[in-house]
Amino acid sequence: MALQLRPNCEYCDKDLPPDATDARICSYECTFCADCVETNLQNVCPNCGGGFAPRPIRPAKPWRPGVCAEAQPPSDKRVHLKYSHDDVAAHCSRIRDIAPEAR
Repeated sequence: MALQLRPNCEYCDKDLPPDATDARICSYECTFCADCVETNLQNVCPNCGGGFAPRPIRPAKPWRPGVCAEAQPPSDKRVHLKYSHDDVAAHCSRIRDIAPEAR
């Protein structure tokens, strides 16, 4: 099953196309831009509390049959936080000093 490759940062709504090198995801595919992860979220997913990793780039070209962005298109559904920015700030501050592998 391929990643959804969500099209935007859930915090600031910045466009994150499939080839964006500044897209970050948690293990649940929550998607944020690198700037928000570093400055606003402090490497804490506001939805699950996990950490982030760079989102992989889905190949545009089918190097293997049926395995590319054309055959498995990214999601076009924009996702937004269900929490306020104040709630996110409090949540992230509460657990930011705990390493992601210990959360």
